[in-house]
Amino acid sequence: MGRAIARARAAGAVVTVMAGLLLAAGCGPGGPPSGGQAPSVDGIGPITFATGKDDAGFFSALIGPWNKRHPGQRVTLVLLPETANGQLAQLTANLQAGSPVYDVIDMDVVWTAEFASAGWIIPLEAGMFPLGDFLRPAVDTAMYDGHLWAVPYYSNADLLYYRKDILARARKQPPRTWAQLEYLAKTVAPRYGLQGYAGQFAPYEGLTVNFAEAVQSAGGSILSPGGTAVTVDSPQAQAGLNFLVGGLREGWIPKSSLSYEEESSWADFESGKLLFLNNWPFVYSQASQPGPANKVYGKVGVAPLPGLDGPGSSSLGGANLAVSAYSRHQRTALAFIRYLTSLPEERQLLIDSGFPPVWAGLYSDPAMVRRFPYLPVLKKAILSARPRPSITDYDQASLAISSAVYQALTFRKTPHQALAEMAAELTQIIRDG
Repeated sequence: MGRAIARARAAGAVVTVMAGLLLAAGCGPGGPPSGGQAPSVDGIGPITFATGKDDAGFFSALIGPWNKRHPGQRVTLVLLPETANGQLAQLTANLQAGSPVYDVIDMDVVWTAEFASAGWIIPLEAGMFPLGDFLRPAVDTAMYDGHLWAVPYYSNADLLYYRKDILARARKQPPRTWAQLEYLAKTVAPRYGLQGYAGQFAPYEGLTVNFAEAVQSAGGSILSPGGTAVTVDSPQAQAGLNFLVGGLREGWIPKSSLSYEEESSWADFESGKLLFLNNWPFVYSQASQPGPANKVYGKVGVAPLPGLDGPGSSSLGGANLAVSAYSRHQRTALAFIRYLTSLPEERQLLIDSGFPPVWAGLYSDPAMVRRFPYLPVLKKAILSARPRPSITDYDQASLAISSAVYQALTFRKTPHQALAEMAAELTQIIRDG
């Protein structure tokens, strides 16, 4: 999901449950679309909110004021594992059993298709939410089969972080292409005792994200837009994988990055080891906090990811909020989601956690831009980002992708072999899905 560990904060305005709130999910002469059940008419009462344990402090502070104003509709946190894979496994096990333990679910944006097609979440009425004010790519992640199944909560796109003090001393501009990135990583970085460039190259979801970015930044794709055909065995995908493999072979991508996940790669950048880092927006918030461990405070610049011939394209990240099909209090669940995604709460979300909001206007809000100068760059990155493969067996597909790419990065397979094997596995996953 591209999460940072959020800090606790005071909550802002609260949206109350209105007596006339109608949850006309999937309304129309045919009723709600298949895969979910419509909310109950009297679904008001206590609810649970399932989210990763790394966000516990943030949401505990948020829920407190809600509970004071809604004593009969109290929200209780249900903490999931920190990793996305662990969260998915726990959610899947409970939802497959029809458990009502969850009411509101904090979902990775890549889970929408799986949860909706399985009937684990309810279809929503788009008119209940100000979707026209949200970033369009974020809204698209909440759609499946032409219907809205969740509400965007925060968005995400990878950015290129760089040591602006070092580039200034070297009289160089941030790279816009892979060739420029490679040149600076090979020449400027060692001159100042730094390693060149790193992303998240451990064999997990982060590697799938980084690989997808390399492929699409070369003009390729992993699957067709509808997720029905495999397109990864292509010259463009070969160029993207060659870029990563070549960097490791030549040393301007350090071998330590083969164990990097989001936090570990940030830690090495923070300690002053790297000239360039590909990571989510939480890094900017972390880098802006002075402290004895932060050796790059005041020295960090932000740019779009470079690509083969110009600016590249990020994978689209973020989180959506959905209502469990087994929730007994779906009206309260919807009201709580409306509260979390309201403009005041989205503004505070950015201020206190660094999570990129889904309200497009916040990216040009003068007060917010003064406080977070990277917002215009981030907005462009989100608008040009591309979603990861939207298929019901995404978790299995991601494992196949990251495993094959890791074989190439560790020189156990050639890029051509890795892509051919990946294509074969993805074809089988689609066929079986």
